[in-house]
Amino acid sequence: MLKIYNTLTQRKETFEPIKTGVVNMYVCGPTVYNYIHIGNARSIVAFDTIRRYFEYCGYHVNYVSNFTDVDDKMINEAKREHTTVPKLADKYIAAYHQDVSALNVEPATRNPRATHHIKDIINFIQVLVDKDYAYESGGNVYFRARKFPTYGALAHENVNDLEAGASKHVTKAEMQLKEDPIDFVLWKKGTPGEISWESPWGKGRPGWHIECSVMSTKYLGDTFDIHGGGEDLEFPHHENERAQSEAKTGQTFVHYWMHNGFVTVGEDNEKMSKSLGNFITVHDLIKKVDPEILRFFISTTQYRRPIQYSQKNLDDAANNLKKLKTAYNNLHYRLKDADAFNDPKVDQEVRQIQANFQDAMDDDFNVQNGIGQVYELAKLGNVYAERPLVFKQTVQLILKKLTKLASIFGVTFEVESLNDNRIKALIKERNQARKDKNFGRSDEIRASLKSKGIILEDTPQGTRFRREHK
Repeated sequence: MLKIYNTLTQRKETFEPIKTGVVNMYVCGPTVYNYIHIGNARSIVAFDTIRRYFEYCGYHVNYVSNFTDVDDKMINEAKREHTTVPKLADKYIAAYHQDVSALNVEPATRNPRATHHIKDIINFIQVLVDKDYAYESGGNVYFRARKFPTYGALAHENVNDLEAGASKHVTKAEMQLKEDPIDFVLWKKGTPGEISWESPWGKGRPGWHIECSVMSTKYLGDTFDIHGGGEDLEFPHHENERAQSEAKTGQTFVHYWMHNGFVTVGEDNEKMSKSLGNFITVHDLIKKVDPEILRFFISTTQYRRPIQYSQKNLDDAANNLKKLKTAYNNLHYRLKDADAFNDPKVDQEVRQIQANFQDAMDDDFNVQNGIGQVYELAKLGNVYAERPLVFKQTVQLILKKLTKLASIFGVTFEVESLNDNRIKALIKERNQARKDKNFGRSDEIRASLKSKGIILEDTPQGTRFRREHK
């Protein structure tokens, strides 16, 4: 029985979808004024892994993740690059798709853009104005946060504490426009020369929070199953989404709120972010690091835990990934001499490992324990592949389960097929040299092939070869 930690209630709850067999899921996407960094990728990969597990469990997942393609950062960056906000967005959205594709992230059901939903945003705000949850002031439209009875519940903050915090950050000019320091902007008055749209309150553009409420409810309904994002979005972004959405509809906005931990760097485990200038873009990193390794590194830490980015941790991920691929190829190699039928005892071990895997993942997507079971399956496969006699159906069962479980972490397997006659001729020559006890020539051939990235493995079934995984 799958349990999910709900940020709102601060406890694990049994997952019960609104519609049987369907998961409606919204995950906050990036503001597209730069390439995504590893911190962004953490959220993207974590929720892709969660999505994949839902699909493994047989659910149909409607997965919506937005692009914020207009805000102050977009406007400022467009000025620096001497381009328009729409062109800047197009550039970085294209880069986003390239980067997440390299990380083997499944395409979203929809990737809506805020600027494509201006009419919907205006209509949403108008309902809030009509219901007296929002008011116009100086060309801006603000939400009356205090009027929403449970404001602060998602962040687990008292409204008075929020007011004290907001008062320190609200300028005198803003306070002259706001009724209350904790009120937040739904529509922002336009500045001459900057991108804006006509509205009942004058030319302007949407606030940050309103766009997600509009796009999530447009594509998933007024109430949907899961809303995800980084833990830094709990307040104010998700709190404000919840307030304005429920104020408009009078219904529960989201059943399960999920938030992933940060990526940290350095000895002080500092959060990676663009604002701190300590970020590494995925776009640059995957030129140096195999993106499959980066994906594996991110996906094998439970989503609520922080991840420390370091070369050592990347190397550990590379080694563990290599072990899985080696196990797969060891098993596949044995298909050529496997006997018919199966081994019931080993088959039962495989099914027990799968059951253990599911138990781990059902506990709030505990991927660390889950991947531990995948390693156990790989270990079982290696031991079985070394037996003098193996059975075809059992080998196929292990391969099938290993492929299916590993795919949840974005791992794909390919059979190493090196149809290189020269390599085969050298292996034949080496085998003869060993028979002739010409070990100098045998070692020379092995070393020569290794220098070309070809690894020889002497097994009871003969000498096999594979390409070395970098």
